[in-house]
Amino acid sequence: MAADHKRHVIIVGGGASGVLLACHLLREQADDLRVTLIEKRPSVGRGMAYSTAQPGHLLNVRATNMSAFADDPLHFCRWLAENHEGSGGEEPGPLTFAQRRVYGRYIESLIEPLLWTEDRPGPLELVYGQALTFTASETEARVTVDDGREITGDVGVLATGHEELPRSNPACYVSPWETPGDAGVARDEAILIRGTGLTMVDYVLSLRANGHRGPIYGMSRRGLLPQAHRPVSPLTISRDDVPFGETLVTLWRWLRRLAKEVMAKGGDWRSAVDGIRPYAWEIWSRLPFDSKQRFLRHGRAWWEVHRHRMAPEVAREIKAALASGQLQVVAAKTLSILPTQTNAIVTYRRRAASTAETLEVARIAECTGVYTDPLESTNPVLRSLIGAGLARPDPLGIGIDIAADCAIIDRSGTPSARLFAVGPLTRAAFFEIMAVPDIRVQCAELANELRTRLGSATSPKPQFRRLA
Repeated sequence: MAADHKRHVIIVGGGASGVLLACHLLREQADDLRVTLIEKRPSVGRGMAYSTAQPGHLLNVRATNMSAFADDPLHFCRWLAENHEGSGGEEPGPLTFAQRRVYGRYIESLIEPLLWTEDRPGPLELVYGQALTFTASETEARVTVDDGREITGDVGVLATGHEELPRSNPACYVSPWETPGDAGVARDEAILIRGTGLTMVDYVLSLRANGHRGPIYGMSRRGLLPQAHRPVSPLTISRDDVPFGETLVTLWRWLRRLAKEVMAKGGDWRSAVDGIRPYAWEIWSRLPFDSKQRFLRHGRAWWEVHRHRMAPEVAREIKAALASGQLQVVAAKTLSILPTQTNAIVTYRRRAASTAETLEVARIAECTGVYTDPLESTNPVLRSLIGAGLARPDPLGIGIDIAADCAIIDRSGTPSARLFAVGPLTRAAFFEIMAVPDIRVQCAELANELRTRLGSATSPKPQFRRLA
C-alpha cells in the first residue's frame, strides 16, 4: 500500500484480537485512517484458538454472545444462518455452540470488505510474516518483519494473543494444538495430559476423533474438570451489592453465598457466576495485590472450571471417555519426568498423599494454561519490547504492564503514547480478557481512544469503564 496522508495504525498479530481491533477501527469508514495487520500464520483471524480442523472442537460460548460487535449481538448468528454453518449437523441458532473452525472463518470474513487490493484500495493491508522488532519514537511506531520490510505508522498495537509453551523434550512431548495423527501419536499409546482444563478437553476430543484406543491420563494438582453449560440466564446483580476492594476471602464468601441463595430458590449456580461478568474487570482492578496473588495460586483453578465451561455436546463426550475408563483424571503434583529411549517415566504424588507413584507413558501433552511469564516468552516482538525497555512485565508475572487505556508501560513506569496492547497480553490488568465477549469490548474502546488521539473525523469520545 502506498504511503499517503492518512493516519496509520499498525497491529502486530492477526488472530481474533488483532482482527477485531482492525474492524472496530475501520467500522466508522473514516477516510483519514488506514490499518496494517501483520500475521505470521498463513491466514488471519484464527490464531491458536480457531486454527483447529477438528469438527468436535466447539466454542465455549453460545453464538448469541460471540458477535464481533457488542452493539449488534446477532451479527454472528446472522452470519451462521447465511452461511448454513451449524454445530453437529444442527440448524444454527442463537443457542448454538458453533465449531471453532467455523468461527475462525467468521472472523476472517470480517476483514474481507476492508482489504486493500490493486483493484480495490481498501483501508486495510495484510502483511504475512513474523514481526521481529517493535519500537517507537516520539513521532512514530516502527515494526520490522522477517522478510526485511520496515513498517512505520502513527501508533502500534500488540495483539499476539496466547503463546504456545515450548516443548520440554521433543522426543516424548506433543503439542495439544497439533492433530495426533500429524504428530505421529500411535493409537495404542498411553498419553499423559498435564492440566485438566479446556485445553485438555480439546486434546482428548482430538485423540478420540483420531481413533485413539490407549489410556489417557489427565493430571493436575486439583484434578478439576470444567463444568458444563446449562440454559440459564445471568442473575441481575446490583453494583451496590458487589464487594469491590475487599479481600479475596470476602469476595469468595460473597459469591458462594450468592450461589447458594440462587440454588435455594430452585435456580442454578451458573446464574450467579454469569451475573458478575459485567463487574469482573472492576472487581479484579480493585482487588488488593496480595489477594490477586492468592487467587492465582489457590483460587484460579476453581474459578475457571465454573466460569469457562464446556459445551453440552463436549461434556457428553468427556463423560463417555470417563465412563469407559479410557480417560482417567488424577489429582496430583508432578514431581519429575524422566524420558527414556521410547517412553517417559512420570513420578507424581497424589493430592493429600505422602508417597510418590510412577506412571509410564509414551507421550506427554502440556495443557497447564496460558499464564506465560513475559520474561520467558519466545515471541521476538515481545522480547524486543522488553529488551529495549519499552515494555515491562506486570508485577504478577502473567502479562505486560499496561495503563487503563491499554497503553504499554515502559521500564520507567511511563505509559507510551505510541504503543498499545489488546487481548490476553493484558490479562494482568483486566484478567477476564480471554474470550471474545470481553475482547470485543476492549477493542471497541481502544479503537475509540486511538481515533481520538489520531484526530480522526469520526472519533466518538472514549468511554473506558474497565478500571473506573
